[in-house]
Amino acid sequence: MTEVSASIKKPNPFVAFFISIGAWFRAFPKRFVNFFKRLGLGIANWFKGIWTIAKEGNWKTRLSFVVMGFGCLAYGQWLRGVLYLLLEIGFILFMIFEGPAYLGKFGTLGDHLAGPIYDEAGRQIGTSQGDDSLQILLFGVVTILLIVIFAVMYFKQLRNAFANQERAEFGMPIDGTKDDVKNMLNKNFHTTILSLPTLGIAVFTVIPLIFMVLIAFTNYDAKHLTPGQLFTWVGFQNFVDLFNFNGATSMGQTFFKLLGWTLLWAVLSTVTTYIGGMVLAILINKKGVRFKKVYRAFFVVTIAVPQFVSLLIVSKFFDTQNGLVNQLLKSWGWIDENIQWFGRTNLARTMVVIINMWIGVPYSMLITSGILMNIPEELYESARIDGAGPVKTFFKITLPYMLFVTGPHLITQFVGNINNFNVIFLLTGGGPTSGDLMTPAGKTDLLITWLYDITVNGTNPDFKMGSVIGILVFIVCAVFSLIVYGRTSAVKNEEEFQ
Repeated sequence: MTEVSASIKKPNPFVAFFISIGAWFRAFPKRFVNFFKRLGLGIANWFKGIWTIAKEGNWKTRLSFVVMGFGCLAYGQWLRGVLYLLLEIGFILFMIFEGPAYLGKFGTLGDHLAGPIYDEAGRQIGTSQGDDSLQILLFGVVTILLIVIFAVMYFKQLRNAFANQERAEFGMPIDGTKDDVKNMLNKNFHTTILSLPTLGIAVFTVIPLIFMVLIAFTNYDAKHLTPGQLFTWVGFQNFVDLFNFNGATSMGQTFFKLLGWTLLWAVLSTVTTYIGGMVLAILINKKGVRFKKVYRAFFVVTIAVPQFVSLLIVSKFFDTQNGLVNQLLKSWGWIDENIQWFGRTNLARTMVVIINMWIGVPYSMLITSGILMNIPEELYESARIDGAGPVKTFFKITLPYMLFVTGPHLITQFVGNINNFNVIFLLTGGGPTSGDLMTPAGKTDLLITWLYDITVNGTNPDFKMGSVIGILVFIVCAVFSLIVYGRTSAVKNEEEFQ
């Protein structure tokens, strides 16, 4: 039995990683179905709770179906009751004067075109501004979210009223206004202090995110920039157009070529900066090295300089015509013609990876330096006693400990490199251009810089396709983060490093 067990080898970690990814995708349909089952069960329980309150509630609770907060006011909870009542009044006024105007046209995104207005004699007497599809879409999203929030608060106040009824029937005390204020400043102070940031996230993050996702299902482009030039819903047509592979320069061919380079760039830039920073930290922290603080200070200075300044200076150094590097190489007689550092595909891609190391290695060095100084020295002493050399000690002690602590950071860094706009835009501008890519895409363009080119930097902005690309970039980042994070040692082996 022992011989059989000893003969079984653990799978290669690299192979095991991809096996786990395959297992995740195989389990995804089941998880997808279970999600909707839980969602349906939650909705059913919601209606069941409403029915229970309507059936078993007294007149005070039932009146809360009409007057929000009455079930709180009737039991002395004046602060809650007034807030619920004001919410209802404000919602009703909004739905009377503003909501229907946007919800009514949300399905068509407007139907009144801009144009001249004529009188009965056929003379032009003015100009109609027409509907603004962009405004209708934005405020339609806001209105729908307000309806959802109101529905949640409506059900919450009904449960509050029913809970007050039950506590009164059992002779239990009911929290009053003073108790509510005390809880807001003590027990639930975290909720109170986080209310404004949460509201800010909803207004400045959630609403724009939903708005931009919905743009992907419209035909919003350069032809619809001014109010009155209406755009409409087109369903999944933009996604179909993105995966169009007709021709070498089609949208689909360009997307997958840039996706491949984006993922390769993310891997290379993450690995090189991480390994470079780790090696640098090991060298600086090695026993016998003097002036360690001075060495660290030099690299911290590179972090203090704004990234875009460093990138712009480096881009001037490697300029094809007047760059300092080409001029020096010519003066030394090493070259006869200027080297096109960013004019050839492979060389340009190699250059951006190397230059990115100059930007990223100092960060990795600082992070790994702190980790190295916290690895127990007893582990290294035990390894030396057992006869382990520097290489084996590194792979058995230093690297596992380092990956355990920095695993989540590496995921964040990888996702950040997928969306690393500055390095590509400021060094190459996405170039060099190529005949096998759709204009204005270039060979070093990432999906994020291509998105910028087709929405902001181009002469004919295509917002709908930019939104589609943004959605797919998010899906790539989210899937990678969800799969990898759950399989890092920081999650799976948390107890080992306590």
